[in-house]
Amino acid sequence: MPSDIEIAQAASIERIDKIAGNCGIKTDELEFYGDSKAKVKLELLERVKDRPNAKYIDVTAITPTPLGEGKTVTAVGLTQGLGYIGKNVLGCIRQPSQGPTFGIKGGAAGGGYAQIVPMEDFNLHLTGDTHAVSAAHNLLAAAIDNRLFHESRLSDKRLDKLGLKRLNIDPGSITWNRVVDVSDRALRNIVVGLGPAADGIPRQAGFDISVASEVMAILALTTSLKDMRRRLGRIVFGIDKKKRPVSAEDLGVAGAMAVLMKDAIKPTLMQTLEGQGVFVHAGPFANIAHGNSSVIADQLAVKLTDYVVTESGFGADCGMEKFFNIKCRVSGLVPNCVVIVASIRALKMHGGGPRVIPGRPLPDEYIKEDLDLIEKGAANLRKHIENARLFGVNVVVAVNRFTTDTDREIELVRKIAKDAGADDAVPSDAWAKGGEGAAQLAESVAAACEKPTDLKFLYDAEASIEDKIHAIATKIYGAKDVDYAPDARAKIELYTKQGFDKMPLCMAKTHLSLTHDPMLKGAPAGFTLPIRDIRASVGAGFLYPLCGEMRTMPGLPSRPAFMSVDLDEDGKVTGLF
Repeated sequence: MPSDIEIAQAASIERIDKIAGNCGIKTDELEFYGDSKAKVKLELLERVKDRPNAKYIDVTAITPTPLGEGKTVTAVGLTQGLGYIGKNVLGCIRQPSQGPTFGIKGGAAGGGYAQIVPMEDFNLHLTGDTHAVSAAHNLLAAAIDNRLFHESRLSDKRLDKLGLKRLNIDPGSITWNRVVDVSDRALRNIVVGLGPAADGIPRQAGFDISVASEVMAILALTTSLKDMRRRLGRIVFGIDKKKRPVSAEDLGVAGAMAVLMKDAIKPTLMQTLEGQGVFVHAGPFANIAHGNSSVIADQLAVKLTDYVVTESGFGADCGMEKFFNIKCRVSGLVPNCVVIVASIRALKMHGGGPRVIPGRPLPDEYIKEDLDLIEKGAANLRKHIENARLFGVNVVVAVNRFTTDTDREIELVRKIAKDAGADDAVPSDAWAKGGEGAAQLAESVAAACEKPTDLKFLYDAEASIEDKIHAIATKIYGAKDVDYAPDARAKIELYTKQGFDKMPLCMAKTHLSLTHDPMLKGAPAGFTLPIRDIRASVGAGFLYPLCGEMRTMPGLPSRPAFMSVDLDEDGKVTGLF
């Protein structure tokens, strides 16, 4: 079979205005970026707002191996499959980060014969949204250090003449790092302000990757330019010396940040290999943010077609939980079906198979038929089906088929899934056969969408921070209890006093386990979930508890346990991500 890039480059790509026309979008509602992609003006939302909503489908997955289990392949393949069986459909997907996906190798755009094209455009520059996020984020970072510098030198009278009010920012409280869209570990911890006095106040700081920015989370959750301007102003980056929150609005830079983001707020229209339209917009990670494509893209899509396929990041305990508890609260949209992607490979891993290590050949257990490993690993699939059912939504399991999977293994997974409460469970050959290979999945999903849904949130937004954490930990992860570090206890008290306790939660944890520990597979139960700290993304509109403990490893600095740890066969640390 040809490589992903060979398939993508051999594709017959339609002009984007034709794809838009097929979706009911007028030419004057587009801003073209060449022939193959265009931004969609937000005025379109006003024109179509009174139309009925399409069937709304979220694609998620079981807890994956470090290689990923083909969730994006399945999301794109399902979009193509619905088109193949004659349905009008639009896809909605996150844009990739240049960090972990740098290089034209597919993955973020799907793969095989289930891809978004042109692959080069998707995987690299796209339309500059991530650059806009970086620019807006770093504008605020520069303004913070600039204010610290000027307040250290100028009197209140002089500040008043400049139209500035003294903020008395506590330098030790600043949580706003700078960002860059590459995974550059050497910049994670830095000191700024070195050099002559005019170069600023020395303090410890750092760089995050751009998609981890609160600005990116805001882009994905905002509903209008006005709403985005308000959210940017609410960003809290630290406290003053009286322990009061200090915001981007206090610094006077929120308006300038909104100007930098005024084009990024428009979704980008692209296409699948088979000509279905796809909105590509926003790219927050799901282990440290809410991990979903934009509310605006979904709100547009459901008014333009009959079926909308959107995707939430990582396993269902990460992206899907946040899809419901955060994104659906903002969008007001009610999903008709959740598609849980499973793979034989991942189920064998959860059943006790050898460690799956990127860059190394798969052990024989993953290549040869082994029904016993699948039976043992099925606890993970059952738990994710149970979790999706908690939200009152229909569930279809898609078994993403690999070339080494046997018919008996596929049938076993189908039986396990249906016995666990899935409406259906079907294999998907989208990678090898495109829309035709996903036709059976599309038929099952369309049938599930006709059944009634009763959307239920996992917790009341008005509940206390502890009650919300307890609900997620016990109902979604399978924990028995929650243990709070002193920093976390202090933050609960602080955020409750500041009135931030009524926001939903965005748990920051590993995507490689239902627990806080990436090494624990299957569906562990009865464990205690450690919460080491809680931080606030007030502009985005959520608190994010940090799950796991700080661990010190020989030869390496301390890193949060929700990061991914790579060990060699002797148990020595070889990588920390």
